[in-house]
Amino acid sequence: MDSRILSARIAAAAAALALWLVTSPALAQQRWSLEVLPGVVVPTQDLGPVGLKTGFGIEGILGYRLLPHLTGYAGWDWHQFGTDAATVPSGTDIDETGYAFGFRFEHPLGGATGPALRLRAGGTLNHIEAENADGDLIDDSGHGLGWEVGAGMIFRVSDGFQLTPGARFRSLSRRVAIAGPRAAADLRYVALELGGLWSF
Repeated sequence: MDSRILSARIAAAAAALALWLVTSPALAQQRWSLEVLPGVVVPTQDLGPVGLKTGFGIEGILGYRLLPHLTGYAGWDWHQFGTDAATVPSGTDIDETGYAFGFRFEHPLGGATGPALRLRAGGTLNHIEAENADGDLIDDSGHGLGWEVGAGMIFRVSDGFQLTPGARFRSLSRRVAIAGPRAAADLRYVALELGGLWSF
């Protein structure tokens, strides 16, 4: 057989294989995911001299499945805490906003359609804002790196949708002025979430 014909056939077969790998439902489906995670946030310590109350927040995450059980993720989040009126003026709120990124490990516990265990670890690029009762900014710490770890479950509801309850521990150290001059403060809390994840 002519080498040019053989090369053309090999190139055509390689192109067909590549097309099949990209479009095959068995391999390409559910590689991307979009997750929305509302929940409550429970501080594990005060923010410097400021006492924090349980708050709430939401996070939006875009994920990409790198391996069958490993997903890389990146997203945006916002969490808000009330404060103890004994340490700051009444109505002062503490907001943490910014970005999250990292990896999720998912391990099925009951076959392809059963629940799965999920572990999460990554970083954050967030800032801390203090606002008074009128919503005016008291201080902004500027963005800085923090970290997070978490665990949860995945429950399949349909081919493209799962429920994702879980908990995360997050830590962020910044300098912020809330009840006095700017000083180092650690924001540490547990987020308890019930999310929804759409795969496509």
